[in-house]
Amino acid sequence: MVLPAATLDHVVINARDDLDTAHQTYRRLGFRLTERGHHSLGSMNHLAIFGSDYLELIALPPGGGALRRDLLNYPTGLNGLVFGTDAAASTYGLLEKQGCPFDPPLEFSRPVEISGHTEEARFRGIFMKPDTVTYGRVYFCQHLTRQFVWRDEWRNHDNGVVAVQRMVIVENDPKTASELYVRTFGADAVRDIEGGRAVIMGNSRVDIVTDKTLRGSFGSAAPDPAGRTGYMAALTFRTSSVGRALKTFQANNIADVERRHDALVVSARHALNVTLEFIE
Repeated sequence: MVLPAATLDHVVINARDDLDTAHQTYRRLGFRLTERGHHSLGSMNHLAIFGSDYLELIALPPGGGALRRDLLNYPTGLNGLVFGTDAAASTYGLLEKQGCPFDPPLEFSRPVEISGHTEEARFRGIFMKPDTVTYGRVYFCQHLTRQFVWRDEWRNHDNGVVAVQRMVIVENDPKTASELYVRTFGADAVRDIEGGRAVIMGNSRVDIVTDKTLRGSFGSAAPDPAGRTGYMAALTFRTSSVGRALKTFQANNIADVERRHDALVVSARHALNVTLEFIE
């Protein structure tokens, strides 16, 4: 049986209606961010582009109207898990055959300034049906104009980050929560880990763990769940140099940075309610 491949396209942090603060915060954390983009769906964003994936900061513009009001259904913090696809139509066909809860492909776009010219970055998304999961938004994204997203001038970050290595999701029952991804990608893509299960996506993964496991790992650096039992909690970034990342944090007066063996952990209090881990 053919199933979609599990590949990470990007992760999304929801700034709700305050993209200015998100931009300032992640610039201080050492990320080179793209100029502000405005989606045809009504949202706006900044991106931190890495080797083959990226981090997106997303928000609604002031008085953003009816479009994308779903962003306000979630508190500030990690909010989106996006898988990659090169063929949204056929991927959707496979998902539909498996009875996976996704809506048909939806096209959207945003203008991009490239070397003084305005180009149009175009996308085709397959969004998980609303209320399927409580912890955030999950979808597939096909890039129809990859040349307007992955550009070398946007890939060099002061903190040395080159990739998203891991996302951590909290659920009361990780085994049950992971069955959605077994159905989507197959049993070989999901593995048991201490305190939960992991969805393997090439060189990156999504860990689904209990709240107890998360706090055992990150302690006081863990995010505020805002009353939720299921939520997206943490990101692990791979950097070319932990020392370089630490110097960036120190230069920008980032507090609550903890050195743990060969990793750095930035408290969620200083990263829009997302715990950030940096490893080599």
